[in-house]
Amino acid sequence: MAKMTQEETQALIQEVLEVYPEKAKKDRAKHLAVNDPSLEQPKKCITSNRKSQPGVMTVRGCAYAGSRGVVWGPVKDMVHISHGPIGCGQYSRAGRRNYYVGHTGVDTFGTMNFTSDFQEKDIVFGGDKKLDKLIDEINELFPLVKGISVQSECPVGLIGDDIEAVSKKKTKDLGKPVIPVRCEGFRGVSQSLGHHIANDSLRDWVLSNRDGDNSFETTPYDVAILGDYNIGGDAWSSRILLEEMGLRVVAMWSGDGTLPEMELTSKVKLNLVHCYRSINYITRHMEEKYGIPWMEYNLFGPTKIADSLRAIAARFDETIQANAEKVIAKYQAEYEAVVAKYKPRLEGKKVMLYVGGLRPRHIIGAYEDLGMEVIGTGYEFAHNDDYDRTLKDMGNATLLYDDVTGYELEEFVKRLKPDLIGSGIKEKYIFQKMGVPFRQMHSWDYSGPYHGYDGFAIFARDMDMTVNNPCWNRMQAPWLESGSQTAESSAQQAAA
Repeated sequence: MAKMTQEETQALIQEVLEVYPEKAKKDRAKHLAVNDPSLEQPKKCITSNRKSQPGVMTVRGCAYAGSRGVVWGPVKDMVHISHGPIGCGQYSRAGRRNYYVGHTGVDTFGTMNFTSDFQEKDIVFGGDKKLDKLIDEINELFPLVKGISVQSECPVGLIGDDIEAVSKKKTKDLGKPVIPVRCEGFRGVSQSLGHHIANDSLRDWVLSNRDGDNSFETTPYDVAILGDYNIGGDAWSSRILLEEMGLRVVAMWSGDGTLPEMELTSKVKLNLVHCYRSINYITRHMEEKYGIPWMEYNLFGPTKIADSLRAIAARFDETIQANAEKVIAKYQAEYEAVVAKYKPRLEGKKVMLYVGGLRPRHIIGAYEDLGMEVIGTGYEFAHNDDYDRTLKDMGNATLLYDDVTGYELEEFVKRLKPDLIGSGIKEKYIFQKMGVPFRQMHSWDYSGPYHGYDGFAIFARDMDMTVNNPCWNRMQAPWLESGSQTAESSAQQAAA
């Protein structure tokens, strides 16, 4: 397919919008745009961080998902109570593959589900006493737990339980931090507010705990990794490269992270931010209160890895800068071999992305390193500053879509005919049934890591394995088959 012009992309948007009633069409038009890299800011081209249109299908999560599922959940030496009915806690348990080191149930608890399991009587009479008892039971059963967070679900906010009072009381009783997090799912327009609420609770209940403690010996090379949740081991791949440069990673937020690490973050020399959308609130606070600078980095694909390592090294002395060049040179033969193997099989393939907080822009460079082209991208819960960072990475006339509806995404795919879609679990099976190669890019489709040089090799293999799988040429969407064809196919499969 030839590259589309801005006029053609805009015409495509208008065509897809025609199905909506006038009011919905007017609203959705604000969230669909044609990329123009010459723009300094996207405020005139696309609207984001707005309430989803009632009646259309959205794949967003809630504030609870942003706090419990993303920011707090991976902190491995704490127990995170899903305070409310059982459903939210069960759904959030072990879904994101936040890898960690430790003995589950002894000193690490990331894949375990702790819930107050609200019943009707708790809605009527309140759950404060139940929460108090639950915290005591957790401390008795798991004495090595370093702290407890209380992640409130919707009913807790509706009935007005005082989780702050319970948390203060239990912090004093146990001598361990018990942290209330007001992340009821109905708050805000998406999981983005949950990130913000989680950051604020870290600011108020954790970060200043060791402000007067000078026992920790610092070095000029102390850094913290923020906004990396160690999906499939991503943070480990990133940490390897930083430590090979000579930096000391004091804390990771929050993949494979611990409460003591987080308490020490205020003592580092530089905060390195991977997922800006989920963690920028706390980095800005640390910059204002402690004077700690921060910067974004991107370790998807060799081009962006080299750019990021050099940018990070530029914040330090000549020793670190020289080490960065050595690290890049060390892995050069390795990543060149990956490109040589997979680029001939992937070059020219078109990709459409629709994911969460960073991947719609961060992962573009890794595709480009393999000769692939991203022809459409968008975020589930971005703010305008996320699109500020996306405009320059995307080609001219590329399709941009914010909080895209199920209908819109399907129609865009039908018309643009990408060779690969990278999106979430809610979209995966729709497009696979349509016969379109698909990778689940929230948790790497049970693969990974994708960060770093080691991760790039896995990323390239997975993209090739998906795009060039012969199954796509042997299937047809069930709703396109005639009744006789479907019956004949079923009979053949049964005979086989």
